[in-house]
Amino acid sequence: MPPTLPPPPRDDPGRPPDGPVPTDPPRAAVVDAVRRALAEDLLPMGDLTASLVPASLVRTVAVVSRAEGVVAGRACAVEAFREIDPTLEVRWQLDDGSRVAPGDRVAVVSGSLRSILTAERTVLNFLCHLSGVATLTRRFVDAVVAVDPAVRVLDTRKTTPGLRSLEKAAVRAGGGTNHRGSLSEAVLVKDNHLGGVTIADAVATARRLWPGRMVEVECDRPDQVAEATEAGATVVMLDNMTPDQVVACVAIVRRGGSATLVEVSGGVTLETAPALAAAGVDLLSVGALTHSAPALDLGLDLVAAGGGAPDDVED
Repeated sequence: MPPTLPPPPRDDPGRPPDGPVPTDPPRAAVVDAVRRALAEDLLPMGDLTASLVPASLVRTVAVVSRAEGVVAGRACAVEAFREIDPTLEVRWQLDDGSRVAPGDRVAVVSGSLRSILTAERTVLNFLCHLSGVATLTRRFVDAVVAVDPAVRVLDTRKTTPGLRSLEKAAVRAGGGTNHRGSLSEAVLVKDNHLGGVTIADAVATARRLWPGRMVEVECDRPDQVAEATEAGATVVMLDNMTPDQVVACVAIVRRGGSATLVEVSGGVTLETAPALAAAGVDLLSVGALTHSAPALDLGLDLVAAGGGAPDDVED
């Protein structure tokens, strides 16, 4: 059964309720995404330029960060190297979720230079994009935790088609929490749904059909918040509200001792997140984590003999 997003324990707000959260995406999703990405690069004739490099030439390269951020995407990088050449030796210096600074080595790869060059762009595409998601997530988490460590930062379904499970894993690596991963994992009654059903009826029907599932209601007015709370919604989502409006709506939810959680969504930015977190909410959902995260600048550098300064070979 999908989780119903209970708040973390107040006596240890930095720890997820069930212990450490795994950051690896499902293996099947990794294999599928990597194979599709490699096909984009290699069909129909393979890597023409790498074929100019002698097949016997063995070198060592390092994945190096050019900026501050958080690492994510290790599983995809490993799979890409494996698909191209299973004899490549990949040694990771940092795990997903690790912070990096300019010049830090993320991984070191040894083996056929021809194979490394063929895998390079696919590896970096995954690492840069997913590390960018993790980095932006960590920035939001840091901004919120500074105000209230119990408030959790959620992602949304505004993900790159075909990469959702990978991007949601990157959110976890950045310290965020996953909202529903698909339409079948939970019930989320939004404004357009309310064009055909009332809040009370929607919550009651959802409880009858899918007992135990999270039932969330999007609200843009205080009266909707009251109705959703009285109906027993798991979560009320306050859509595009100011901090003052959020404070008022939180009071509506809390006044009867309701267990309903309060989520804020819609236009949440790094600048507004602290004030919204201070308004007494449980959850902040941020679509930008996955739809607008800038890539983290990572490169692949040749390691000089003896481990000296690397040479940039990024393409």
